[in-house]
Amino acid sequence: MSIKIKELPISERPYEKLELYGEKTLSNAELLAIIIKTGTKEETSVQVAQKLLSLCENTKDGELNNLKNMTLEELMALKGIGKVKAIQIKALCELSIRMYKPSDYRKIVIRKPEDLAKIMLEELRFEKREIAKLVILNNGNEIIKIKDISIGGANFVNIPLKEILSDPIKMKAPKIILVHNHPSGDSTPSVQDINFTNKLYSAALIFEIQLLDHIVIGNKEYTSIFSEIAKKEKTKKGNDLK
Repeated sequence: MSIKIKELPISERPYEKLELYGEKTLSNAELLAIIIKTGTKEETSVQVAQKLLSLCENTKDGELNNLKNMTLEELMALKGIGKVKAIQIKALCELSIRMYKPSDYRKIVIRKPEDLAKIMLEELRFEKREIAKLVILNNGNEIIKIKDISIGGANFVNIPLKEILSDPIKMKAPKIILVHNHPSGDSTPSVQDINFTNKLYSAALIFEIQLLDHIVIGNKEYTSIFSEIAKKEKTKKGNDLK
């Protein structure tokens, strides 16, 4: 039988350690143990937390990032994690994602791709489904609406262009930016992504709407398709001059 948390020195108990020394002094397992609260007859809450994190540590996203992707069933498969604890962990993970999202997107000014990528990166980087969003802006490049184009099964490149542009047309919005994620974590645009970007750009111009960019979100990175196209054109011109 393992030692119980209450039998540890006060300075080593997660609750007391946080109170005495602050949350930054706790390990990931100790922080998670505070959420788990109790262990089993054989293991303390910290040991249960360590086992849970060990299930995630060999993934490409790392232990804490992959914890966000675990289902309730996967969490509950570990001894010491029941339904209530699993729900609490899922709630904590979702809160951590939402903390990075602005409480209100409206009136945020987008001056360069990085401005929008910073907003979308934490929201989309861990998604295991492909999600496409259309960001609608006014003449001052302020966000006035973010519309989900497709989630999961629906491939956004197969959605009719007029359907994608319906909201901007109704709103008489002058500018839009397309954003989607690659669940693989690699933000490199596919040929399909680039071809669709060109089609959407041309279709939007018919309605006097300017497509400012198409941003692809990866795990820890993003790619501006417009920047990539500009680089290729610059390289091509340089080669043509030789």
